[in-house]
Amino acid sequence: MKKMSIAVIGLGRFGSAMAVSLTELGQDVVGVDSDEDRVQKHADLISSAVALDATDERALKRAGIADVDAAVISIGENIEASLLAVMLLKDLEVPRIIAKAVTPLHGRILQRLGVDRVIFPEREMAIRVAHSLVVANALDYIELSRDFSIVEVPAPAEFAGRTLKDLQLRNRYGLTLIAIKRKSGAGSEETTIAPSADDLIESGDVLSLLGPNERLAHIDRLLAATK
Repeated sequence: MKKMSIAVIGLGRFGSAMAVSLTELGQDVVGVDSDEDRVQKHADLISSAVALDATDERALKRAGIADVDAAVISIGENIEASLLAVMLLKDLEVPRIIAKAVTPLHGRILQRLGVDRVIFPEREMAIRVAHSLVVANALDYIELSRDFSIVEVPAPAEFAGRTLKDLQLRNRYGLTLIAIKRKSGAGSEETTIAPSADDLIESGDVLSLLGPNERLAHIDRLLAATK
């Protein structure tokens, strides 16, 4: 994974979690906030933390924000400051900008300004919780659309010892297996992407399945029945 330099502007709950997570993933993170206490709190947790006004173009330049590979703007509570910060980052030609929105209108304006991705943290968390209720055995999921998702689930007991050719997942369940995760003897994890028809599923495997949400719910019921 290529190491990137990423600015996180706004170190509230969302920005703080983002900055720390990016640092743990090995990225070079510059945290920016106008609140000195927040900056001091994160000084030892991320690569660097700077106290400045994100609507001050000269201050952003002095902090080296013009040279980052990407920026995350997480000052959604102050919509005016959020929009001004986006405009300044666009002027500074930051290659990729992700911004948090707090209302649909805020999100639409961010998109009009050319933000690469708009995030609605509360809505996305609500969707995640909803999926966890419907597909209770899912370890993780990615929503592709209203009707389709990718979920990670433990391999059902009846799958163990059988090949994909035997299981006929697409014909029987309407699902596509895109990856198999398996614990190795040394305790590490191995992932097989796009497994072949002859790959064997073992007990303890984690399956990444792509398909309609109603079909994924069927697999969840299968898992529940074997508990």
